[in-house]
Amino acid sequence: MEDQEVQHQVARVESLLEALESHADPNARSVAVETVQALLDLYGAGLERLMDRAHQVGGGELLETLADDELVGHLLLVHGLHPVAVETRVVRALQEVRPYLESHGGNVELVRVQDGVAHLRLQGSCSGCPASAMTLKLAIEKAVLAAAPDLDSIAAEGVAEERQPLTLTFIDGPAVREKPQDGSSGWAVAGGLPQLAGGGVLVKEIMGEPVLFLKLEDDLYAYRPSCPGCGESMERGILEGGNLACQNCGRRFDVRRAGRCLDAPHLYIEPIPLLVSDQGIVKIAQRSAVS
Repeated sequence: MEDQEVQHQVARVESLLEALESHADPNARSVAVETVQALLDLYGAGLERLMDRAHQVGGGELLETLADDELVGHLLLVHGLHPVAVETRVVRALQEVRPYLESHGGNVELVRVQDGVAHLRLQGSCSGCPASAMTLKLAIEKAVLAAAPDLDSIAAEGVAEERQPLTLTFIDGPAVREKPQDGSSGWAVAGGLPQLAGGGVLVKEIMGEPVLFLKLEDDLYAYRPSCPGCGESMERGILEGGNLACQNCGRRFDVRRAGRCLDAPHLYIEPIPLLVSDQGIVKIAQRSAVS
């Protein structure tokens, strides 16, 4: 079962449970809920035995391999059997998004996890980019939630040059909050992007919208392709060092610094949060998730 199918199945189960809880007949509702709980307890006991045997045979490494599977990991979390501590999962998630945060001139560290809340500290500056707070929030929230859906919320101190604490609070429970209401994950798969193996510029349509991808050495960036100065697509833009120049109006944008315009500081190309898996598969945040 592919990961996307797993997500749809999880959403379907949640929808059925909600319908069950709102059933008009209280007796039928009580029997059905009790039946579901009995099945969960049975499967939970079986999973616990399975994990015990797996630990005896392969130790902690085998347990982590099993938990890395999205479906298995979800079931282990439901039954409180996940072998990897929530702190470890959060740290790993932050490592995944750290290159993206660094591209915005920032960084992040885990301070502690306490009472279901992951306390983070954001560092650096993204001043001059109105989209920075939102893109940082989205990148952190999605990555951490995917790794630790058992968290209740994230409290992050310090965004860009602002001193107000930013609180990223999840709503409606772990499984529901992971996805928009349409059942999607909030991230769209862009693929391996082999066209950028040697670096350069690429515009690719993802979920019906064009996305501008740029690769500088080993770092990958994603932006909306429209030039804020002239409105033309930057698909044929000239990439020199870390700067992308619009072929139409000539304005230059700092790719590594959240797309700021070097010639008109109030302008910037809109950045898109992205994640790259260990297998090199690129995912970008869907527009609906940022709006």
